[in-house]
Amino acid sequence: MNKKLKEKKSDKRLTKKEMTRRIVHLFNTCPKEAMNYKQVSAEIGITSQEKKLMVADLLESLFLEEFLVEDDRGKYKLNGLGTLAVGTFERRSNGKNSFVPEAGGNSLFVAERNSLHAMNGDKVKVQILARRKGRTPEAEVIEILERANNTFIGVLSVAKNHAFLLTDSKILANDIFIPKNKLRGAKDGQKVVVKITEWPEKANNPAGEIIDILGDAGDNTTEMHAILAEFGLPYHYPEKVEKVAAEIPIEISEEEIRMREDFRGATTFTIDPKDAKDFDDALSIRKSESGNWEVGVHIADVTHYVKPKSLIDKEAAERATSIYLVDRTIPMLPESLSNGLCSLRPLEDKLCFSVVFEMTHNAEVKNYRIVRTVIHSNRRFTYEEVQTIIENANATGSEADKSEFSDAILTLDGLAKILREKRFKNGAINFDRFEVKFDIDEHGKPLRVFFKEAKDSNKLVEEFMLLANRYVAETIGKVAKGKNAKTFVYRVHDLPNPEKLSDFAEFIHRFGYKLKDKGEDSEISKSINRLLDEVQGKREQILIETLAIRSMAKAVYTTQNIGHYGLAFKYYTHFTSPIRRYPDMMVHRLLERYLSGGRSVNKQSLEDECKHCSDMESLASNAERVSIKYKQVEFMSDKIGMVFTGVISGVTEWGLYVELAENACEGMVPIRDLADDYYEFDEKSYSLVGVRKKYRYRLGDPMKIKVVRANLERKQLDFAPVE
Repeated sequence: MNKKLKEKKSDKRLTKKEMTRRIVHLFNTCPKEAMNYKQVSAEIGITSQEKKLMVADLLESLFLEEFLVEDDRGKYKLNGLGTLAVGTFERRSNGKNSFVPEAGGNSLFVAERNSLHAMNGDKVKVQILARRKGRTPEAEVIEILERANNTFIGVLSVAKNHAFLLTDSKILANDIFIPKNKLRGAKDGQKVVVKITEWPEKANNPAGEIIDILGDAGDNTTEMHAILAEFGLPYHYPEKVEKVAAEIPIEISEEEIRMREDFRGATTFTIDPKDAKDFDDALSIRKSESGNWEVGVHIADVTHYVKPKSLIDKEAAERATSIYLVDRTIPMLPESLSNGLCSLRPLEDKLCFSVVFEMTHNAEVKNYRIVRTVIHSNRRFTYEEVQTIIENANATGSEADKSEFSDAILTLDGLAKILREKRFKNGAINFDRFEVKFDIDEHGKPLRVFFKEAKDSNKLVEEFMLLANRYVAETIGKVAKGKNAKTFVYRVHDLPNPEKLSDFAEFIHRFGYKLKDKGEDSEISKSINRLLDEVQGKREQILIETLAIRSMAKAVYTTQNIGHYGLAFKYYTHFTSPIRRYPDMMVHRLLERYLSGGRSVNKQSLEDECKHCSDMESLASNAERVSIKYKQVEFMSDKIGMVFTGVISGVTEWGLYVELAENACEGMVPIRDLADDYYEFDEKSYSLVGVRKKYRYRLGDPMKIKVVRANLERKQLDFAPVE
């Protein structure tokens, strides 16, 4: 018998509900024991005769509920032994913890008292508790099998004899106690990273130690590093790796050049954002002997310099991607490689892995080859400069530009537009959404928020990168009938979830739009494109575009090729950005191996690498979004009391989310501030409805608001409605 279940508290104040809870917990904890009402009373701390008789009644009720069975006259036991299961624990600061079985199935509620203080992401063993009729199924953690990352970020509060980390975490309600000898010199008010070292069973707060000091709360670099640390992402580059990278020879030997196809005589240039330093790709164009166009897509030959299992490679593999926050890039490779040795800088000889296409004037690919090359970029263009050339062929700034590069750019633009048109005709989806960008001063303060749209110059580069990625994937994946393709890295995008698509179609119907959610894949994608065209410039544009993206599956890396639905490609991979994406480095190495006749690699090992890359890409994307949210809140922090117009972008039972039209900053109007009526949440229509006046706030409705609060710590804006 588990004597720990006895509670010393007097039974006089025990409610019927609390007594039932204790009885249920007792039998779930002792599933093999048969007990009468006297034994149960003793175990749960009942001493008075009156309460003991109540226990007898409750046992009878639980028997009638079939939670208990009568083992012998007057003796009860659990109706079936609690099943054991292994899975992941998900902790929430609101107490709604859950257990997700690794074998699949629905998640189970885990009360805090049954959590064994497991942390978010821990692998745990649980006992599935016997279920009472009409109650949510529950589980109790009985063993923590594997600890997940147990670090937290917060502001340090230092008292005379102790300190606490004040967290604003969605997964931990409790502040973390830190002994004075574990502070590592951190001071009151600083933002720090803390590792939980223990959480005694009877303690309200976990105990921890400081493992890094980020800096003063509110400082721009501190806050950006805190965002990265929150997602377990790196914010420093190891000096030992940078040192190794700096020692790589810069010179390209004549012997190396002789082994490569020489493109130094071809008109070649890069096109990138104006603030870019890592130039992954360059384009070349010249007439072929047949009169067609020879277009080279030249990609930095990173794997020539970064060898498998080297110190640099291990660090890159762990990071898997560069991270682009609002005001900084956290590179996957050391800067001496990403911005120097591998970057395709102008007027320097550079080593590349290239896909060279022979194309007709109608952008038909007549032939192609994948080769290692040496190039010499003639010019570094920004997207804005190329856009100016496309919009006005007379303007780039010099006679040399007009004669030497404008014709090449306009030719490539013409070919890209034909490729793009063909892609959409084949069923690709046109998700050309704007990006939120900031003008930032030297201290990181946002001065302006603006929208950056993909223009022809962006689309020019995009189409040739897509073409190269597609042909590389086809080279390995497309084999003769009856033959097996060698194991490869694919970038895949699954079909939309039918249920999500159906819900989306039903939702947009309220705005007067139609969407085909059943039928051939190409028919559905064309219907989505028609919808995206229709909503351009409408007040509900951002909302519908966002919901359309959410109805789609996420693209991932895998060895299992299922095609790319969004691009309408049967074969697709990532080959064109090895400076900032590790999967591209994997693809370069596999290409080299297979093109030279090598055997297929181990599939499971490669799949594990693919999954890690997908996971890290997702984390990086989340961190990037949070950095944008932080800067939006910071931008709005000096606009308290100002009035803006926006669109209702979210409706919940606790209030409305409103996205401002001029800068896409999103804030919340709490339901308590809708003071003209009592509002209830109508889940079916995504709206709040007034009980008396029947006024309805719906998704997509315009709304005028006043900025009330800007909480940088929570990255949250609070709005109030303006009549």
